[in-house]
Amino acid sequence: MFDNPAFDNHEGVHFFSDEPTGLRAVIAIHSTALGPSSGGTRMWDYPDSHSMVTDVLRLSQGMSYKNAMASIPHGGGKAVIWGNSKTDKTEALFRAFGRAVDSLQGRYWTAEDVGIDTADIEIAAQETRYAAGLTTGDAASGDPSPVTALGVFKGIQQTALRAFGSDDLNGKTVAVQGVGSVGGYTCKHLAEAGANLVITDIDQDALAEIAKNTGAKIVAPDDIYDVDADIFSPNALGAIINEDTLKRLKVKVIAGGANNQLVTPAMGEFVRRAGILYAPDYVINGGGIINVAAEISGDYSRAWVDQKLETLIDTLGSVLDTALDSGRPTNEVADEIARARIAAARA
Repeated sequence: MFDNPAFDNHEGVHFFSDEPTGLRAVIAIHSTALGPSSGGTRMWDYPDSHSMVTDVLRLSQGMSYKNAMASIPHGGGKAVIWGNSKTDKTEALFRAFGRAVDSLQGRYWTAEDVGIDTADIEIAAQETRYAAGLTTGDAASGDPSPVTALGVFKGIQQTALRAFGSDDLNGKTVAVQGVGSVGGYTCKHLAEAGANLVITDIDQDALAEIAKNTGAKIVAPDDIYDVDADIFSPNALGAIINEDTLKRLKVKVIAGGANNQLVTPAMGEFVRRAGILYAPDYVINGGGIINVAAEISGDYSRAWVDQKLETLIDTLGSVLDTALDSGRPTNEVADEIARARIAAARA
């Protein structure tokens, strides 16, 4: 694991196995400099354990940067469960996962992510108090996806303002990859703003529902990169901006809710050279963790969440402006700010 390119001096990487329930999980804690780590749990049918570990290492580092940029009192952590989210879920498995989370004694707080919904987290919460994104409890706030999507939409506007000279999305064509929880809500905001949508996903039912409600055009998953659009909004899995896909994109903006969109940090420079303005993923998609942080505090306030979200979008604007003024990739600028905030807290 220490030789894995995604390892970034993580404070702890914890492996959990529970034979009776079939649980195979990894919880990675990247940093607790700013406070207890927090980040969602992803359930995915990984091809092998190396892919699983690489994913959780990258995701947990991204959460450290995301939480730092969102100015919340949390470090970065992430959990992954190896399994098919459509066929392998059981109550016993999520109870076992809840016990795994609880064994870390508050160094990691969990919530929903890809393949995991509120019902799953509420089962885990029967075994641990270190769970958020719940629908019951004094500070329960429910699924954080709508807040994430609102932030993504506002972030798209901020990025469009700098790329096109206006944040008006009326008539702009947006190619949306992934219409799950975050992508679906993002499509709703975009359609209400007058954008023309081209969408794709592996979930045909979700595609049909979004197309019915927004008038979006549906394309095959691999064809989304070839759409003649103004904006590409990735809202599915990561590592989708690479040398091959970048050559196919015809857009001026990349802005979406997916984590780890760049296959490597160095890809940010190639995106800049291509004349595309990229909204760093862990900045634009921080709305959900802000909502979760409000719940973890024990005194949930939507007003506090909205204020933090506006501050986050202002931060995104500053990142974009600094990058444009200095001729540097946006992810490099954001990384510097996030690392400096974490280092200051550690010191």
